[in-house]
Amino acid sequence: MISGNVPKHLVVGARTGFLQGMRARQYPYLRVAMPVNLGARALDLVDLGAAPMPKNSKSGMTVQDMIEKSKTLTVEEWDITVWISRNAIEDDQTGSLERKVRSAGDNFLKHINKRVFQVLNGGDSANYGACYDGSDFFDNDHVDGGAAYQTAQSNENALALDLDNFETVKVAADLFRDDQGEYIQNIFDLLVVPPALEREAAQIVLNRDAYDTVNREINPYMGKLEYIVSPDLDATAWYLIASHEQTKPILIAMREEPHLLSSWFDPASTEGGRFYFKFYGRYEMHYGDWRLASQGNT
Repeated sequence: MISGNVPKHLVVGARTGFLQGMRARQYPYLRVAMPVNLGARALDLVDLGAAPMPKNSKSGMTVQDMIEKSKTLTVEEWDITVWISRNAIEDDQTGSLERKVRSAGDNFLKHINKRVFQVLNGGDSANYGACYDGSDFFDNDHVDGGAAYQTAQSNENALALDLDNFETVKVAADLFRDDQGEYIQNIFDLLVVPPALEREAAQIVLNRDAYDTVNREINPYMGKLEYIVSPDLDATAWYLIASHEQTKPILIAMREEPHLLSSWFDPASTEGGRFYFKFYGRYEMHYGDWRLASQGNT
């Protein structure tokens, strides 16, 4: 795919600058999302439900079921195409190519980061697909089909962020059950908020005292979790995440990591012609286990 009309040192420089640009900054999306490498355009994830708990076998053994869960992951195509003129190269101004290449690499990570939080933010609708159980990711009637436990559970809350409402959401999340009806006991250690709620988040996470009362009693959540801020959330939305479990609430289906796909020269363009560089990736975001996240929103 690399045209012979493009000088080799520019191609090498494009690849090198692209990788440097991608590594230059850390983004918070990996706190709430995990990559899943696909070997094809689509992949069916299959997982067994929770294992049954022991039963008293004094009167004989009890055979218990485990359910099967599945989710199909697909990807979309994304690209960034940049160019530099031949005259700029001849005038020794190739630094502009390096800047564009670095921006391309960084912008793929920006896009992945943005997409993760947009999908998280849209989890109370079908805009970005459904959870594995067919419901919206944030919903009040999660039930695993065929499971032993058939009581509906909710990770959707219409509550503004303050210390009392945070406690309400966390207590409910701490009582989530698996498909056998046993408490999951995930550790909810991350609060995700938009810029408008950063002050409230800091008070909940960092203040030793219960800031909203006259008595200033102890804040039991201080030091037990962290918070991150994303501008890609609604101004009133906030999320409680179990960020250190084996899986994450958002799955990044990755078929092709962003890379330099092709380059070519267009001699008919102005400024002596243009060298083009196309960067390309295939990925998309999907919902994982709803028990790893709980929403508060008004």
